[in-house]
Amino acid sequence: FHIENIWLAVIIAFLVQDFTGYCTHRLKHRVNILWNRHIIHHSSEDFNLACALRQSISNAINFSTIFMIPAALLGVPVKIFVILGPIHFFFQFWYHTQLIGKMGLLEYFLVTPSHHRVHHAINPEYIDKNYGQILIIWDKLFGSFQSEIDDVKPVYGTLKPVRTWNPVIINFKHLWQLLKDAWHAERYFDKLRIWFMPTGWRPSDVKEKFPLLEVTNPAKQLKYNTNNSGWLFAYSWTQLVITHFLLFHLLIIFSSHSNTMNYLYAVVLLLSVFSFTSMLDNSNFAFFAELLKAGLVFALLSIQDLSWYGLQGIPVYLLITYIIFSLVLTFYFQKNEKDDSIVNPSPV
Repeated sequence: FHIENIWLAVIIAFLVQDFTGYCTHRLKHRVNILWNRHIIHHSSEDFNLACALRQSISNAINFSTIFMIPAALLGVPVKIFVILGPIHFFFQFWYHTQLIGKMGLLEYFLVTPSHHRVHHAINPEYIDKNYGQILIIWDKLFGSFQSEIDDVKPVYGTLKPVRTWNPVIINFKHLWQLLKDAWHAERYFDKLRIWFMPTGWRPSDVKEKFPLLEVTNPAKQLKYNTNNSGWLFAYSWTQLVITHFLLFHLLIIFSSHSNTMNYLYAVVLLLSVFSFTSMLDNSNFAFFAELLKAGLVFALLSIQDLSWYGLQGIPVYLLITYIIFSLVLTFYFQKNEKDDSIVNPSPV
């Protein structure tokens, strides 16, 4: 079967794409194992455009394709999805904001900033609502819609706060908790079903023996904060900028090197992010990650005859200087930042 009318095909593709987004989004919220794919997007206790960029590593494994089968059977050309997919994805960026109020008639059929503030909120009135990505009509059809209430201010984050600035840890925090709970569960049935139960479900014996930090009164939320020095903030910003420059370099030279070499470069960047965000958490893992990064960089320089992915001379000397300074400063901050830097626990 093939749809001859291109505009009809585009409309069908859009509706299928958006309904698929609604279904997969709802599943990520409602199934324990799938929540690990989405928790990083909700982990911020602030709500702004940057939240839209908080995407999980596990999104590289995409199960939403199965929902596209009806469109294929209807004869929608693949090239339409290839074009429509990125447009649909990036159109979800703009509504991650607190600066835009309700938008009149658009509130009836589109996902607006007001609708999405509700979705990100952990208030009892708002939790697990408004899964739509472009059209809000799916939520209204399937009973998951909630409008923003004037006298109930949204409180953002997750009911089990992540309590870290480290995005690598956040990416695997829920998965690690599921693994631990499955290990500690006494009943084999609980070890199996925990993965497919509603998000947040834990075996009763595990909940009793290993209670978790959980927000019980969102209205009194105290956001995660750390008393870091101004110097550490400056160091972290510098690391962030340098890491981005290295990332741009990797993207530029990606096709010129083997997958193995590219992956090793990516590990260097991952260790860099892990190190300076752990430093912000005042974690002892920061210096260990920095040591691993330095060792990997020097190993890669060695196997490339003291060149760095095609760069030679001054850029290589600058890279070596950067690595040495990173080691020294990470060691310094880990020794001199206060051990009691973590403040403002959420009420439990």
